[in-house]
Amino acid sequence: MRRRAWLTLGAVLIGGGGVVTYATASPSDGAGAPGQDRRPVEVYGLALKGTAAGERKLPRTETEQFSLVGVSWTGALKPLEGTAQVRARGLESGEWGAWQDLELNAAPPEEVEAGMRGASQPLWVGPSDGVEARVVHEDGTTGALPKGLEVNLVDPGVVTEAETRLDAPEPAAFVMDASPSSSPSPSPEPTAPPSTMPQPPVTSRADWGADESKSPDPSEYNAEVKAVFVHHTDGANDYDCAESPAIVRGIYAYHTEVEGWNDIGYNFLVDKCGTVFEGRKGGIDRPVLGAHTYGFNRESAGIAVLGTHVSGAASTAALTSVARVTAWKLGQYGADPAGTVQLTAGATQRNYFSTQFTAGERYTFRRVSGHRDGFNTQCPGDALYAQLPTVRTWAAGPVDGLRIASLTDATAKGSTYYTKGTPVVRWAATTPAALIKRYDVLVDGQAVAATSGAGYAKRITLTPGTHTVTVQATHQSGAVSAAAPLTVVAETTAPVFTAAPTLGLRTGTVYTGSAPVTLRWKATDDQALRQVRLLTPQSATFSAAAYLSNRTARPGTASSWSMRAYDYAGNYRDAAATYTPVVLQESAAVRTGSWSARSSSSYLGGRSYSSSAKGASLTWTFTGRSAAWVVSRASSSGQAYVYVDGVKAATVDLRSSATSYRQAIWTRTWSANARHTVKIVVVGTSGRPTVTTDGLVYIR
Repeated sequence: MRRRAWLTLGAVLIGGGGVVTYATASPSDGAGAPGQDRRPVEVYGLALKGTAAGERKLPRTETEQFSLVGVSWTGALKPLEGTAQVRARGLESGEWGAWQDLELNAAPPEEVEAGMRGASQPLWVGPSDGVEARVVHEDGTTGALPKGLEVNLVDPGVVTEAETRLDAPEPAAFVMDASPSSSPSPSPEPTAPPSTMPQPPVTSRADWGADESKSPDPSEYNAEVKAVFVHHTDGANDYDCAESPAIVRGIYAYHTEVEGWNDIGYNFLVDKCGTVFEGRKGGIDRPVLGAHTYGFNRESAGIAVLGTHVSGAASTAALTSVARVTAWKLGQYGADPAGTVQLTAGATQRNYFSTQFTAGERYTFRRVSGHRDGFNTQCPGDALYAQLPTVRTWAAGPVDGLRIASLTDATAKGSTYYTKGTPVVRWAATTPAALIKRYDVLVDGQAVAATSGAGYAKRITLTPGTHTVTVQATHQSGAVSAAAPLTVVAETTAPVFTAAPTLGLRTGTVYTGSAPVTLRWKATDDQALRQVRLLTPQSATFSAAAYLSNRTARPGTASSWSMRAYDYAGNYRDAAATYTPVVLQESAAVRTGSWSARSSSSYLGGRSYSSSAKGASLTWTFTGRSAAWVVSRASSSGQAYVYVDGVKAATVDLRSSATSYRQAIWTRTWSANARHTVKIVVVGTSGRPTVTTDGLVYIR
C-alpha cells in the first residue's frame, strides 16, 4: 500500500517583514516510518509563499524520509534568476549537512504542456529526514521570484518488480500541478536498425523499478539519432553504486511529478561504476524522443552521468559506458562518434558559450557534445566536459594509446631485444577493453597469436634470426591500430670464453690470510654479450667490456675461480680454473752474503731477513705461473736487483716516505705453470743500503 502524508502549516518571519509559510510532511501511520524494507516512490512539495521580494526561505523542517531534493516554480519556460541552496539532515546520523547549490538552468521542455513546471536540477543527498532551503535573487534584494516556488522532496523508496507491476502507487500527495500532461500525437514507431557496434548491457526500467503509471503517454520517436548529448545529474559523487537504481527512480519521479513531464528526460543514465540504466521508455534500440537538451532533442539522444562533475572528473568506468552507448546508438545510423553533424535548432536561444541559435536554422555540432553546447547551462560540468574528447576517441576508434609495455624472457640492448625464442609480449592501451574487439600479435607482419579485447599478454615462438614484433588492436568499429614495433633477435648460441679465467699476483699488501691478485678473462658472443659473473670463490658481476678484476686470494688454499658469461638472449656458458697461492718464507731461500733475522708481528709470518751488504742475495725456486716479491719499505730502504731464471728482470727501489710492511712490490706472471727461479741481489745503495725481505708468494 502507498503511504499517505499530511501537511502541517506554520509561518516564519523573514527579512523585510514578509511571512513565508512552510510545510512539514508527517506520516499518517506507522507504515510510513523511515527505514522500512519496502516503500513505494513518494514525492512531497513544500510550498514557499513569502511576500518579500528577492528572497524565499524554508527554515529547518522535519520531513518524511527523502533522498533527492530540488526546487520548482510555476511556468516551465520561466527562468529562476538567482541562487538556490538546500541542506539536508542525514537519516542515520541526525546531522545537518553543508549548504549545496542547486543547478537552476536545467533544460525546459521544447513543447510546453499543461502542468509542466520550471525546476532546478534534482540533487541527490542520500536518505534524509529534514530539509532547509533558501532562494535569493541574483542581486540579493530586488527582483521578483517566480510564483509557486516550492521545495520538492523525493523518496525513491524500495520497489520490487512485483510491486511495480501489481501495486502501482497513486499520484504523490504534495506535488504542485502534477497532473498528467496532455497526450502528444504519437509518432510512428520506427524499427530498430542494426548497429555497427555491439550493444552494451543496459539495466531495464523494470529492473530499476520504474513505476510505469507515472508515464502513461505513448512514446514519441525521432527519425534517427544524429548526435549524443552528455549530461550530469547533479548531486553528491560519494553515493554507493547499490543506490543507483534509487537515484534513477528519484530522477524519474522528479521529472514526472515535479516538472510534469511525461517521462524521465534522459534516454540513458550511467553511474560511476559503469552501470547503464534505460531512461525514457520506448525501446533502447529505437530513436526515442527525449527531453534533455532544449532545442535539439528531435535529432539526438541524451546520456546522463550520475553525480556532479563541475570539478571532479567522471570515473573511467562511467566514461567507458558513455562511450559504449554512444558508439552503439550512433552506429545504428552509420555516424562517426568523432565527427560533426548539422542539427536543426528547435528553439531560438543562446548556449553556454553565447552562441546564438535561431529556430529552424542548422548548426554544426560534434556528434558527441555536452549539454552546454546546445543550451545555456553549466552541465555536464567543466570536468566531464573536458573528458568528452576521450569519449569520442574511445567510441570511434581506433584503439588509443596502444603500446608494447614489456617483453619478458627477453632483454633490451638499445632498441633491440634479444631472446632465446619464446618471449611474452605484454601490451597496454588507454581505450577500455570493453570497446576493443581483439588483439593480434604480429611477427614480421603476420599474425601469430590473438586474444580478446580483455587480453594483455601472449607468449610467442620465434625462429632464430632478427624479427619485427608488434601488437595490433581492432576496435569494435573495425578500425585497426598498431603499437610501435620492436626489433627482436632470437638466438640460442651461448657466449664463448676465448680466454679462461686466469689468476696472477699484483702489487699490494700481503696478509697471512689473503694475497692481492688480478683475475683475467675474455668472453665474446655471436650477437651481444651482456655480462660476465664471478660465481666462486667470490661473487661479482662485470660488464661485457670488462676483462680483469683486482681481487684477493687465500694463501695455502686451492680455489676454483668459476665464471659465467651471459648474452642478452639469456644464453650462458661457464668456465673455471683452480689456483693455489703459496707463501715462501725468507727462510726457504738460498742465501749468499750477510743476512740478519728480524722478528715482529708486522712481518709476514712474524719474521724477515735484512741485509745492507752489497751483493748479498736470496734465491727461491718454485713451480708456478705467477710470483711476487714481498718486502718491508721505509725512508732508509735501499735498492735490489731482481733476476728471473738467470736473467736480470728489474731494479727495485724500496724507499718509501711511510714505513710499510708485507708489500708485494714486484710481480711477474707467465702463461702457464712452469719451474722458475727468482733471485734478489742487494745493490748496496749509498746512504741507504738496507734491504728487508719478507718472502716470496707464487701461484700454482
